[in-house]
Amino acid sequence: MDLVVVVAVLALVLVAGSAYFLVVGRRRDESLGVEEPSTAEVEAPAAATAAATATVEAPAGPPPTFRDRLGKARGALGGYLTTIRSRKVDDQTWDDLEEALIRADVGVAATQRILDDLREVAKSESISDPDALIDRLKAELKGLLSEGDRSLRYDAGSPNVWLFVGVNGVGKTTTIGKIARQQIAGGRSVVMAAGDTFRAAAAEQLTAWAERSGADIVRGNEGGDPSAVIYDAVQRAAARGGDLVLGDTAGRLHTKTNLMEELSKVRRVADREPGSVTEVLLVLDATTGQNGLTQAQQFTDAVDVTGIVLTKLDGSAKGGIALAVETSLGIPIKLVGLGEGVEDLVDFDPDEFVEALFA
Repeated sequence: MDLVVVVAVLALVLVAGSAYFLVVGRRRDESLGVEEPSTAEVEAPAAATAAATATVEAPAGPPPTFRDRLGKARGALGGYLTTIRSRKVDDQTWDDLEEALIRADVGVAATQRILDDLREVAKSESISDPDALIDRLKAELKGLLSEGDRSLRYDAGSPNVWLFVGVNGVGKTTTIGKIARQQIAGGRSVVMAAGDTFRAAAAEQLTAWAERSGADIVRGNEGGDPSAVIYDAVQRAAARGGDLVLGDTAGRLHTKTNLMEELSKVRRVADREPGSVTEVLLVLDATTGQNGLTQAQQFTDAVDVTGIVLTKLDGSAKGGIALAVETSLGIPIKLVGLGEGVEDLVDFDPDEFVEALFA
């Protein structure tokens, strides 16, 4: 019994001692102005460290592929191709092909051109097997898309200016941000020009991209002259030995000036020394279908478009607009957006694109 009493007394002494030192220590911290961290505050650094470690250690994912991202576009053709492959080539085959291409947003004019050429090939080669016909169709489409230089032009010696045009909502500002990240990663210095002075959110969005990518940025007053912003950006790039000016532009009609006239002026000013306009990139939303073709025609007439950036190709887009634009206007698609990430803006590969539609 005596042993039990001794143990109990020692336990009480230890508890009392711990409580004493805890109280004294807390009073000391309070006298020094030191606050006791909460449980959340203690756990937060550990969680942040774990997240940072995970970010560093996580392997980079594979680059996006057309096949992975064009599932919905492929679905627009899939049912028709199954039907076509189920029988020999006949008149119904051609009707099915026509409907399939039109439903895939290729457009009536481009579809007729494609099928007229395919009929000639099928007749000359006596093609009666549906799989052979589809293989020839893929070859024809690849041939149509193989024309034109798809590289982004850059001339050494003076600040290059790449202008981005297109209606609001197609992803111009986001596209500029992604290209800036890619170009800076490739070793070029970039100045962004917030030339859409009629939409305050555009300048704010571009500023956020500049901060994220490490680019410089030039902004003007809201409602100010877009040409002046582009001009100032070129001057800053020249003064600092910059390589590239990425110019955002307005995408809607405003009250005082016609949009196309304004864009023509922006292009003229941007091309003055020391700047040199080497690209005018029209940004199109692939989900708009044939409306995108109409937009392309309008902008091309105004600013001499040199290339297309086709965004949102991974969404509900049917994909055929790529064929419509190139066959109707002869403007090369240079970049396509296959997702939201920076790495999802990729070079347009005609062969991979066609195979992804038919796979």
